[in-house]
Amino acid sequence: MSDARELAGRALAHFNNGTTDLAPEQLRIPIDAYTNEARYEAERQTVFFESPIAIALSLELPEAGDFQTQTVMGVPLLLTRDRDMKAHCFINVCRHRGAKVCLQEKGHQTRFSCPYHAWTYSNQGELIGIYGEDSFGEVDRATMGLTELTCEERAGVIFACLTPGHAFNIDDWLGEFAEKLADQKLANWHLYTERCLDGSGWKATMDGYLEVYHHDSVHGKTVGPHTVGNLLVHDTWGAHQRMAFARKNIQELNDRRPESWDNPESFIRVVHSVFPNLSISAILGGQCLVGFIFPGETSTTTVTRQLILSAGAPTTEDEQTAVETFSQMTLQAVRDEDYALVATVQGGLGSGANDNFLIGRNEPAVQHYHREIESLMKASRRA
Repeated sequence: MSDARELAGRALAHFNNGTTDLAPEQLRIPIDAYTNEARYEAERQTVFFESPIAIALSLELPEAGDFQTQTVMGVPLLLTRDRDMKAHCFINVCRHRGAKVCLQEKGHQTRFSCPYHAWTYSNQGELIGIYGEDSFGEVDRATMGLTELTCEERAGVIFACLTPGHAFNIDDWLGEFAEKLADQKLANWHLYTERCLDGSGWKATMDGYLEVYHHDSVHGKTVGPHTVGNLLVHDTWGAHQRMAFARKNIQELNDRRPESWDNPESFIRVVHSVFPNLSISAILGGQCLVGFIFPGETSTTTVTRQLILSAGAPTTEDEQTAVETFSQMTLQAVRDEDYALVATVQGGLGSGANDNFLIGRNEPAVQHYHREIESLMKASRRA
């Protein structure tokens, strides 16, 4: 049985029974976990600076010689794809006097010349040119290349560790979830548009990505009319998670034998959550919403890099209208509904109304995310 058929069957059973996947028990999370700045800084360092995080999709660097720049949590990055199609992630800072080497957001070139003193680097990070080298003095080029960060690419996602010298094994990190991620065929999608969204604190923001409990009350004009509220099919692979929501048409499957469900994905919506910061939501009709969520400088802010993908580049007016409608709908759902509501959560954290949050059994993905943060922190302290 295909994954989509199995997920649709589980969702249908919940719909018929008025049930949902449940955690074994409720979980209490102290407000301190959202507000304590010392705790926040420690978790940010361990979870986002010393562990692999998703920073881009492979499709953003489709050809040898392509590059992209970003600033992630204050770290300027230069992503390149070399002639062997290997992706690299460098700190976008010249080794001479620290200026940004590349000021463009994206493009195609194999050499980067620092605008300050014209030191030049290859897209593999090598220092290949020094302006006025005879008068500057001897330079050991082998040790003065761009600072490279550990970078691995799997299943259409580019991962990096933001701490120089920290290595990771991406196969160990993803485990069996890599197969589920690969099934999304992310490298085959078309990047329609991207945008950055400012949000409230990291954990409050991420909590909203990890449950369907709020869909009816928050998304009455966008997602809510299409999905069944408070019905979740939930699976985990290590720290990573998959969530399936039932679409409102799920009841139609009651009239069909499971072996005849030739398009089960049209009855569910599936979200893959790659710990700690990537959400992938492929939508019926050939669109996909991807969010890279990064903590801000304090516990009160996040930055989300949001990508809108389509199955192919729109070539007709109808295709253009469909993907633009989806883009605007997701912008409303995330920015104007989710993030606006979470801003009220952020505003109340210091009010004294609560000393903890009670996370329900029907919010298993929220529970799992917080437990995985704690597990990673414990492992870090043991190390």
